[in-house]
Amino acid sequence: MVRSYSSFLCMPMTAEIRHDWSIEEVEQLLNLPFNDLLFRAQTVHRAHFDPNQIQVSTLLSIKTGACPEDCGYCSQSARNNTNLEPERLLPVDEVLEAARAAREKGATRFCMGAAWRNPTDTNLQKVADMVKAVKGMGMETCLTLGMLSREQARALKDAGLDYYNHNLDTSPEFYGEVITTRTYQDRLETLEHVREAGLNVCSGGILGMGESRRDRASMLCQLSNLPSHPESVPINLLVQVEGTPLYGTEKLDPLEFVRTVAAARIMMPRSHVRLSAGRAEMSDELQALCFLAGANSLFYGERLLTTDNAETDRDKALFARLGLSMEQHVETEKPPQGRACHRV
Repeated sequence: MVRSYSSFLCMPMTAEIRHDWSIEEVEQLLNLPFNDLLFRAQTVHRAHFDPNQIQVSTLLSIKTGACPEDCGYCSQSARNNTNLEPERLLPVDEVLEAARAAREKGATRFCMGAAWRNPTDTNLQKVADMVKAVKGMGMETCLTLGMLSREQARALKDAGLDYYNHNLDTSPEFYGEVITTRTYQDRLETLEHVREAGLNVCSGGILGMGESRRDRASMLCQLSNLPSHPESVPINLLVQVEGTPLYGTEKLDPLEFVRTVAAARIMMPRSHVRLSAGRAEMSDELQALCFLAGANSLFYGERLLTTDNAETDRDKALFARLGLSMEQHVETEKPPQGRACHRV
């Protein structure tokens, strides 16, 4: 049943945990007057989180380029002429050096990404060694390696992995306009394997790829109607890279981006909603609106895999201006046990 505008305003502000959203219902939510939508989102946010605290993650590309997929937005696809120089899997000591630097700057979670369709078991073991080493520093760990089998997801859980990222990217209806080498069902199955293994799920999408508002509503439905909401929901703004098929796409209205963040907060009230790719192009004012709309996590550091990110000094200055604080570490670095840092 599609609810009326007045019923939206009268719904409980704590936002019940639901898994039965319809596309039409989410469209109605996105169509609310901007002030009403942000009020709803901020009220829901305050019911579940400290509104002045931000979870901070840092992302490192541990294996760059030469990916066989044809994702239309991606500079790492071997099918896209972006002049990106492919790199092999980084050695563990380099990964640990980057993790320590991230921790010193305030990051509590260290995310590692590899440009694979899916990892081989040999590569998975090398990455598992990285996870164990970073965990030994007292940081949360996250990986994005492409598709995973059930057995691979369990192996990463056994290695101590906390989060696995696998974005849905967009709606099922628009997906074929962006990617043809991997199906939407492939993505859903990887999320199922990750959840079955007991890992936290990180899954969101990319806005500004030429999709409609209905597509954005449909993507949010897919995420919120999963058996369990993702613990982390990254909302990316397309970073247009010359040489990719989506280069030159008409840019998204910034307020539409804020509306989508607000809807994600309302629909997934206990999830961390993360500002991800595209922040380097966002004004401080736009980011402040996103925080007001319920975003409470972001990627920190000058690079996100192969694209620019907001500078850490700029972030610190913005946090100070807004009165925001970063989540603190809850663990200290553990002494090494033997030599866990195998070179790869």
